[in-house]
Amino acid sequence: MAEKLTVRRVGEHALAEVADLVGCPAEGVTGIRGTDGGWIATIEVLEVGRVPETTDVLASYEVTVDRDGDVTEFHRVRRYLRGQVDD
Repeated sequence: MAEKLTVRRVGEHALAEVADLVGCPAEGVTGIRGTDGGWIATIEVLEVGRVPETTDVLASYEVTVDRDGDVTEFHRVRRYLRGQVDD
């Protein structure tokens, strides 16, 4: 990643990388925070599409991006139904 790293660029890159790595469509970025070594982004992924859509299975992935913009680590932290609401 040659361009200057911004929150937007980190999010866009993490979104694309996770979609490629997991093989499922990434739906959005729900969080990004800076760290001493780079960034940590939370990406929401559609793992199982169902009808009705409220029963789709989504997952949150935590993605570590280094100062150069490279994804160095990712893992799933949560799975849930689209219609599920956090307490």
